[in-house]
Amino acid sequence: MVAPSSPPDRPPLSAVSLSLRLGAIAWVVAAAAAALAYVHGNFDPQRLTPKALVDVLETNNGVHPGFRRNHAKGVCVIGYFQSSGEARAYSTAQVFSEAQTPVVGRFALPSGNPYAPDSSVPIRSLALRFLQANGQQWRTGMNSMPVFPVGTPEAFYQLQQASSPDPATGKPDPTKVPAFFAAHPEAGPFLQWVKSAKPSASYASESYNGINAFYLVNASGQRQAVRWGVVPETGEAPAPGSAPQGADYLEQDLTQRLAQGPLRWRLQITLAAPDDPTNDASKAWPAERPVINAGTLVLQGTQPQNSGQCRDINYDPLVLPNGIQASDDPLLAARSAAYASSYLRRTSEVSQLPSAQEPRP
Repeated sequence: MVAPSSPPDRPPLSAVSLSLRLGAIAWVVAAAAAALAYVHGNFDPQRLTPKALVDVLETNNGVHPGFRRNHAKGVCVIGYFQSSGEARAYSTAQVFSEAQTPVVGRFALPSGNPYAPDSSVPIRSLALRFLQANGQQWRTGMNSMPVFPVGTPEAFYQLQQASSPDPATGKPDPTKVPAFFAAHPEAGPFLQWVKSAKPSASYASESYNGINAFYLVNASGQRQAVRWGVVPETGEAPAPGSAPQGADYLEQDLTQRLAQGPLRWRLQITLAAPDDPTNDASKAWPAERPVINAGTLVLQGTQPQNSGQCRDINYDPLVLPNGIQASDDPLLAARSAAYASSYLRRTSEVSQLPSAQEPRP
């Protein structure tokens, strides 16, 4: 169900439009891929490449033309961000000083299978694009887990390899994933969270964490290391609990809630101490770190992911406005380059996306 204020669904991109769109972003994609190659020495064929990352996701999840290679199942949302002004002292980014900034977002599941049941994984994700009045954008992807399993792209790739199906059986080797985690003690905090995590009954009841570190930069050039996340406002949704039956309850629940009125989350920014790690997303910062309330994310309506505004957005975490800078976390460059590779693949397949009338396979 599309909110009354949403624009009508758009048809798939024509071949001409797609060519022009890809031509316009080609230099951005090339720059992102080159940055990853430079940082990690990936011009060496023995090193990890964006193609290898996306290929292993396709191996594990199958190829579903037109869909994202990860977080494939989702729903577009539209709304705005209302600044509180509290972050203005830390950053010159216009999003923290303007009264309202338009937002196009996407809720999703962390899987490359667009037909996976909503209860198949306990993690939910939320990606946002803030479009500032000066034309600059801030794009961010957040997850309901508190930390990332590992701290490097290479370790993430090895985890995906451990999860890959054995050609002889068509199923993953049950010994490989436990062996991987035994060799990677940094995954302990993530595994501890997984033990008690349950698939939530609603996207609206979740908090979403940015996990990676960034820097806010103020008018004097001072940098403050931060992590951010959004927390649902009290009373907007019930606490997470056991998921209901059915494969597609999350989008239905979200649409029903938004039909009754907007949903709101507080954007909370955690300020790091000088010795807090900025280059390892598997490590949490101490709970006593100061947190500022930067403002309120207000979501007003949904759109189908195959035709809504979020379809053609690459939620690259390195698309940042003046006043926000990337940290030295190696996952950021890897995510940026892998997202670009996935984007090029899926946007060349838009005509193969199923229509709303087509049944699930």
